[in-house]
Amino acid sequence: MRQTLVLLGILAILQGAMGLTYDLYGWKWGVVQQIPLFDGYELFMSVVLLTLGVALLAVGRSLKES
Repeated sequence: MRQTLVLLGILAILQGAMGLTYDLYGWKWGVVQQIPLFDGYELFMSVVLLTLGVALLAVGRSLKES
């Protein structure tokens, strides 16, 4: 469970960073820009993914290894 949370946290942080890179520099990579539901909210979703990733990493690292 711990490793899964850490992996999901890392993936969320990477996707959030890719989304911010897209908004700031125009480089077309990341998943957030490919989902039509998020049209117009890409920057917000990138920040949400970064925040979620940090939270998942914190929870994953606080769990004891079983």
